[in-house]
Amino acid sequence: MTQSHIGAASLRTIDDLRSPAGRLQALLSGGAPAAPYAALVCHPHPLGGGTMHNKVVYHAMKAFQSFGLPVLRFNFRGTELSEGEHDFGRGEQDDVRAALDWLEREYARPILFAGFSFGAWVGLQACCGDGRIHGLVALGLPVRAEGGAYRYDFLCECAQPKLFISGTRDQYGPVAEVEAAVALAREPKELVWVAGADHFFAAGDGTAGHSAQRTGSKLDEMKHAIRAWAQRHFPLLGSQ
Repeated sequence: MTQSHIGAASLRTIDDLRSPAGRLQALLSGGAPAAPYAALVCHPHPLGGGTMHNKVVYHAMKAFQSFGLPVLRFNFRGTELSEGEHDFGRGEQDDVRAALDWLEREYARPILFAGFSFGAWVGLQACCGDGRIHGLVALGLPVRAEGGAYRYDFLCECAQPKLFISGTRDQYGPVAEVEAAVALAREPKELVWVAGADHFFAAGDGTAGHSAQRTGSKLDEMKHAIRAWAQRHFPLLGSQ
């Protein structure tokens, strides 16, 4: 394990996170010793270049860390230095469960989850109904991408508080289709739209793909929405 300091927080490389696919590359952003929760953040589709270093993932991590929470990020199987092979969302659920097990062993406290795009779809399936998870955040909920469709019927059984944040110009989650998916979810739930943002929470022309023209970032709006929701639902976080 290696460690570096960024401001008052520490960043550690985790060497002992393993799933059925093998060792998973992971980073832990440290929190306050008395933090009431730990947090897990999952990255977007690895076949589209998604990793734990993605900007949306990083800003979600910073939102949780602003409350003094320790936050774990990891690369799904077959991504960068993580062992195994991409499994199209099936085995990746086991990767999420392995990360939850690691956090439970390390901290023994409730966990808050956030996932971006593919990470949201995979993580929601793995976390819904897990008693260790006290809150769920889905960023850029994908409904259809690269010819594939994502289903969310399972959300009707998911009783934890849920926050969905998407951009109004999200090319992989059109407004009407995201609203229909969220309508399937059991209460409590909240849907926040970031005006003018694309799938990556950038302000641009709304065209598909990583090369879409962008004129600014909406990541601060996304981060604010996470913080506001967390403060409403989890009073132990206080007003930090």
